[in-house]
Amino acid sequence: MRQPQVHALACEVCGRLPHPRRTRLALAKLGAVLPVELALHALVIRLELPFLATVSVLAIVATILVIWVVEPGAMRYLARWLHAPELRHRRRLDSAERLWRIRVRLDNKPGRLELLAKQLGDRRANILTVHVHHLENGVLDELVVSTPAELAPQRLVHAITRAGGAVIGIWPASALTLVDGQTRALGLAARVASDPAELPLAIAELLGAQYIPHADPDRTPGGTVLEITPHNDSAGMTFIRSGEPFTPAEVARAHRLADLALLATHRG
Repeated sequence: MRQPQVHALACEVCGRLPHPRRTRLALAKLGAVLPVELALHALVIRLELPFLATVSVLAIVATILVIWVVEPGAMRYLARWLHAPELRHRRRLDSAERLWRIRVRLDNKPGRLELLAKQLGDRRANILTVHVHHLENGVLDELVVSTPAELAPQRLVHAITRAGGAVIGIWPASALTLVDGQTRALGLAARVASDPAELPLAIAELLGAQYIPHADPDRTPGGTVLEITPHNDSAGMTFIRSGEPFTPAEVARAHRLADLALLATHRG
């Protein structure tokens, strides 16, 4: 596997590398500064300068060399050793299995999902969760799969095509994706029941969408738009999600949350 480079550890925002561990940083500075200090002291002592001149030369020259030459050079040339623990951790992360969230449209016929599982299995993709959304002209399966790090998304697309499916989208996922959807929905329902004003943000979190308080068709960013109109709010709420259409089940869950908020408001 290709070894990660030090620049891969740089912050995406500021471009700086993480601060090295204190022990490694101290050893690097000591190894870089000590030879320079010894050489400088030997040179000044050999010149037999007066005591005050000796102290001044050592202080000024050593400070300049350390700040402008030695320390930057050591940080540059010893960067791989300084950040070796972080590089090992990055290498373990790069070699770990990846998680993908896949939405695929299949014909509602026996054996289609089994064929899809076989095609994915042939490429060492392990299906972790499956949610089936029934549509008028088929089914929309939402899967979370783990794959080897070197498996490219294009191979997943090829597997789905071989199984007779149509790819709606493939997105990188995290361990949070494995949280049971029903459990998460119940948690959001409890949040709305205790405070109905949380409804728009709760629906946005449930759908993984963006809530647009004041929708303007001319200024709304591109994507799939969903409008929810509670019975007590004629203005309604607008949500948008780019690259991923809302499924009927997701729309139904959003409406149920809106009904729960209305019920909680009347009881309050």
